[in-house]
Amino acid sequence: MSNTKQFWIHCLTPMHIGAGRGLGHIDLPLVREKATNFPYIPGSAIKGVIADSYQADENSRKSNPALKAAFGITDSSNNESGSNSGSLVFTDARLIALPIRSIYGTFAWTASPAILQRLKRDLQAANPTAGLPDIDVAEKETVNVTNSSVLSAKDNKVFLEDLDLTAATNDAAKQWAEFIAGNVFVQQEERDAFVKRFAVLHDDVFNFLSETGTSVDAHIKMDKDSKTVDKKNGGLWYEESLPAETILSGILWCDKVFGNKELTQEKLLTDYGKNIPLLQFGGKATTGKGLVRFITEGGNK
Repeated sequence: MSNTKQFWIHCLTPMHIGAGRGLGHIDLPLVREKATNFPYIPGSAIKGVIADSYQADENSRKSNPALKAAFGITDSSNNESGSNSGSLVFTDARLIALPIRSIYGTFAWTASPAILQRLKRDLQAANPTAGLPDIDVAEKETVNVTNSSVLSAKDNKVFLEDLDLTAATNDAAKQWAEFIAGNVFVQQEERDAFVKRFAVLHDDVFNFLSETGTSVDAHIKMDKDSKTVDKKNGGLWYEESLPAETILSGILWCDKVFGNKELTQEKLLTDYGKNIPLLQFGGKATTGKGLVRFITEGGNK
């Protein structure tokens, strides 16, 4: 598909994109996909944050034709001809690599065959020349790692959280690790670290970790008189976050530009589809949550 880019989001701090009040033991859970239950970032949230990074508020969009064309505007006078939805289109950012605690190598960036197959399909739309192999993990007790992995002991055992797995060196895993690292990271030592910690799990094992491997933090409101938890007013609650180092990905493209012959799809995508070193997604901004890197032009581009 022309005028299309793959974008990547690398979490630098824990990130909470909430789904409202939860029904289980987590009061404020993450928003999750309906079918897979994987955490994700809605495309509407991504477009809003990117627009805000370019200071594309209502007044700026009215005075700047490029901002109006890229991000859209609603005409408060109810004049439909003065409204447009914006030509830049952001899909949801879907989970690619979830960091999981490891006894060896500190932590692993974990993925699954299903995760990588979806990514491969997206890559065909954004970059048809990106030929990457299919990958399969036949046994739940097996984890595919690269030949430079630091995750396994001498007996090829890998311990992720409380899971005891057997490592199998896989060339396809290495190709995927190098591709993702080349798109997300700039420094060679960062890319090498990703390759050494990349692990492909069985789909069922990854599904389990995607539900249990997130960060869950307790928040406490104190009673000012007793200096204890204010239980009467809901002073104790649990909030779920994607851990730092999580990697997500989606597709960005530019639709036809209406009402402005001077602006092209290529120009809008070039001007507003660039790498942004630091953005903030989700809640808890004042406590440092949700800081991410937004990448559209990695080393492999």
